[in-house]
Amino acid sequence: MKKKILMITPYVPYPPASGGQIRTLNLLKYLKKNNDITLVCLYKTQTEKHLAKKLKNYCKEYYLCKRPESPWQLNLILRTGFSTKPFLITRNYSQEAKELIRKILKSEKYSAIHAETFYTMPHLPETNLPVILVEQTIEYNVYKHFVDTLPVGIKHLLYIDIYKLKKWEKYFWKKANIVACVSPSDQKEILKIDKNIKTVLIPNGAGDEMFVKTLPKFEQKQKNLLFVGNFLWLQNTEAANFIIDKIAPKLLKFKDLKIVIAGQNIKQNFNKKTLKNLSLVEIKPEDSKTIKELYKNSFAFISPIQGPGGTRLKILGAMASGLPIIGSKVSVAGLNVKKDKEYILAEQPNDYLKAVELLMNNKKLYETIQKNAYKKAVEEYSWKNIARKLNQIYNSLT
Repeated sequence: MKKKILMITPYVPYPPASGGQIRTLNLLKYLKKNNDITLVCLYKTQTEKHLAKKLKNYCKEYYLCKRPESPWQLNLILRTGFSTKPFLITRNYSQEAKELIRKILKSEKYSAIHAETFYTMPHLPETNLPVILVEQTIEYNVYKHFVDTLPVGIKHLLYIDIYKLKKWEKYFWKKANIVACVSPSDQKEILKIDKNIKTVLIPNGAGDEMFVKTLPKFEQKQKNLLFVGNFLWLQNTEAANFIIDKIAPKLLKFKDLKIVIAGQNIKQNFNKKTLKNLSLVEIKPEDSKTIKELYKNSFAFISPIQGPGGTRLKILGAMASGLPIIGSKVSVAGLNVKKDKEYILAEQPNDYLKAVELLMNNKKLYETIQKNAYKKAVEEYSWKNIARKLNQIYNSLT
């Protein structure tokens, strides 16, 4: 008999444009086999609401609740200023969702509640149902990294919000029956704060469409270096600027080598950046075909990410595509990969130059890293296996 699960997400999972949306959609795809999932998701725009029709293929039923379209509204800022709750909770709160969830829980019997991100938890009424809270990242670390980049005057003001964010994030960890983390480092940090919090590791994965049937041959690879991301996120924008300003000029010596930076919101961030060996590709949220083609037609994936935040689906996509990774320690944080075995470590611009030269001139090393990373992706980072593990957690809770 199927279990009835109530799942709450702070976004509409379709189209799979951001890391959270990709994660939720892929989990729903496999969880629906053993569970009847009722999904309550928050939407911002009518476009999102229209695209949500696709969700009927992934869950038994779904409900859409409105949240503020833009976070930068005066009433939200003032509400946060006069509240103990942080801005992240205020801007993702929906009274409609809170009332709907209370009504649903009264009318239907569920086995468990799955809350995706801690800031969906304020929508839950007091309940005896077991709650699994999935933390895609530790939010106060991510926001602290963002605030640290701001001018001093603004920075000190926003540290107050980070304090509130940390306080409430910890509060909801303790309130949940179990906290699912995407990386061992996040799990370790939560247990460091309170060893009595019950945690489990439910990692991110690579989409089924990214797994190649046969690994691309070294000779057939085009000489493109790829980086992808949604450039609304600071970590991705920082990395892209590092590539453009620090790495690309050093790689001009390779006449047949092109750097491709692709993703959403490219034009508004990098439209004025021009180099002979640089290509900027804007990708629509639902355009997974172009993403797959970019991975397929590249020589290596470069990822000089410095900001904290969960695990990177772009890295897992490269592993599944047979695309060797040259990246920072932060970019592979939380993944069970070792340098010189599943990826090449690079931090400074010259490190990337040396790594590219090494891969170009060493076919054996290229293919070794390619095979090791692909094998790791198949064994540990396929959504089918990850959903199976999450289903076991549902069973243990019920």
